[in-house]
Amino acid sequence: MAAERNKRKEYVSVKDLEKVLDSCTLDLHQIDEVWPNLYISNVRIAQNRTELQRLGITHILNAAHSKRGSIGDQRFYGTSFVYCGIPADDSSHFDLDVYFRPAADFIHKGLKAVDGKVLVHCIMGMSRSSSLVLAYLMLYKHMSLRSAIQRLVQKRAIYPNRNFLALLLDLDLQLKMKRKTCILL
Repeated sequence: MAAERNKRKEYVSVKDLEKVLDSCTLDLHQIDEVWPNLYISNVRIAQNRTELQRLGITHILNAAHSKRGSIGDQRFYGTSFVYCGIPADDSSHFDLDVYFRPAADFIHKGLKAVDGKVLVHCIMGMSRSSSLVLAYLMLYKHMSLRSAIQRLVQKRAIYPNRNFLALLLDLDLQLKMKRKTCILL
């Protein structure tokens, strides 16, 4: 009986995660530092090179690369910033999970760079960008998805779409299974 209760307690659904997201009382800002030297912003800040330099941003991860309203690319940023673009759609069918590892690797390398500060953005800075930051926290900081969301909503108003939450839940399960396998070995 106790094992069954623990199993139920361990299972997290998209609906459970949406309740955590709904608990956020913050207003949406243009930019927020959500982890030391890791920022999430909207496209307006991301396209303001003067402001990015003032903030000391060194790396830019654009989760809306080549999407309408997002003009950023390496030519736009020149040699002042290291740029990575992900052409993600904020939709119920886009497979963002293929970008979880590359995005997390880019964020990790950016934060490890001397004086590295990483900006992750999409159009609004709520769904695509936050999903990639959540994947980073799960992959590199070994946080559960629920813990990562709880951490982020203390710093920024985020709201990954249901599809992205489901993909992140799959990643969460894979990482938990991998950790259990490692423990058994």
